[in-house]
Amino acid sequence: MSTGEEFDVVVIGGGGAGLAAAVSAAERGASVLLFEAEKELGGSTRLSAGMFTAAGTSVQTGLGIDDTPEKFFQHYMDLNQWQLKPGLVRAFCEEAGPALEWLIGLGAEIPAKVSHNAHSPGLTRAGVEDVWRGHVPKDQGYGLVQVLDKARRKAGVEAVVNTRVDRLLVENGRITGVVADGIDVPARAVVVASGGFAQDPALRARHYPDADAAGGALFVVAAPGSRGDHFGFGEQVGAAITGDGWGLLLPTAYFQRLHHWQSGFPPVSRVMVNGRGRRFMNEDASYAVSSGIIDAQGGPVWTVFDEQARLSLPAGYAHWDAAHVLAEAEAGRTVRADSVEELAGKLGVPADALRATIDRWNTQLPEGGDDPDFLRHHSLIAKGRTESVEPIGKPPFYAAHTLPAELVCTHAGLEIDGGAAVLDARGGRVPGLYAAGEAGAGVLGPRYVGGGNAVANAITMGRVAGRAAAAR
Repeated sequence: MSTGEEFDVVVIGGGGAGLAAAVSAAERGASVLLFEAEKELGGSTRLSAGMFTAAGTSVQTGLGIDDTPEKFFQHYMDLNQWQLKPGLVRAFCEEAGPALEWLIGLGAEIPAKVSHNAHSPGLTRAGVEDVWRGHVPKDQGYGLVQVLDKARRKAGVEAVVNTRVDRLLVENGRITGVVADGIDVPARAVVVASGGFAQDPALRARHYPDADAAGGALFVVAAPGSRGDHFGFGEQVGAAITGDGWGLLLPTAYFQRLHHWQSGFPPVSRVMVNGRGRRFMNEDASYAVSSGIIDAQGGPVWTVFDEQARLSLPAGYAHWDAAHVLAEAEAGRTVRADSVEELAGKLGVPADALRATIDRWNTQLPEGGDDPDFLRHHSLIAKGRTESVEPIGKPPFYAAHTLPAELVCTHAGLEIDGGAAVLDARGGRVPGLYAAGEAGAGVLGPRYVGGGNAVANAITMGRVAGRAAAAR
């Protein structure tokens, strides 16, 4: 980077959104410079499963699935109770499919085959959608970042890592560049793709206080660079902020501290019960809705399982491991008892209700293979499980406090329109300023649509932002 050199586009942030913006702008002939505050590119996208939610794709067509952006839009808005701007969400739903095809054209491998989880390449169930829209790439989020970074290098876009942008350059209300490490870098347009604010406690308390309700159980899996830099840039130009109070908290056992593919998964034979000792949800419910269901119980929620389930946990995971669960029980943090009635007493729930819950489970899924109350047999089939489910009956019995505590992403940021342009407090565009990903708010809403929502938002709107910035 040369002092005083002018670029058509400067991109702040080298995660999925920033890389997509840089490549998209360069494809349209713009000279582009990208800044990344951390030592390596990728941001939260690199740490993710890489799932990408989209409709009307070649992958769906290859599996005989009839889907359209219009159906995607309707589902997206209904799930979010129409609290999002329809124009922006429609633009996202229409652009997501082409963005996925663009990724495939750049080298991302997403085969047209059924996948039963977020880690096997193919098409999987992303959330509570009527048709499957979760596109899982080879090598997950890391693979997507490698594809985008290869395209960046091929396009000749320089990436300056370990360099945090200090502020924007503004002249007569128009963006004219950035200041990084005290150096003015002139540019005709700037794309803010600096990620969310999950790693900043003060910003969490202000813009997403629900996260702190998890107390000591809270853990953050967003990238270290998720420090909310976009808010400072927005203050410089009087940008509108939207999405306060929204984000993605995944339900976890209190002892989990890592991404679920590192922490592991709870046993299949389990029931989740509330303070009345009653089962209240499908234990496999998508995190599009599961945190809300848990919060609605108005008190502690417990994952209940038995000794056979504990011993069935596969080895190699950090937390949902037979030895780790035993250690938690020995320490008194996971509740353990020799009978269902004793467990109920320790949890402070009605013993007859908990006994009825366990008995009902044992006479449904393990024996008949159906779950008429919560339809879990459908979700087990979607996960590819064909073998029978074990009953809950071998003492001792365990109960692990379960709550929304894994903070994945935040949804509050600079308000954008369908062209990824940042809006000011009056709703007008800030000339020369664009935003995408968690920094560009309005696509991710009060309800996370399902696996791949954040990655699709980042790459789709990053691509839109880069294209728009280059057009200036």
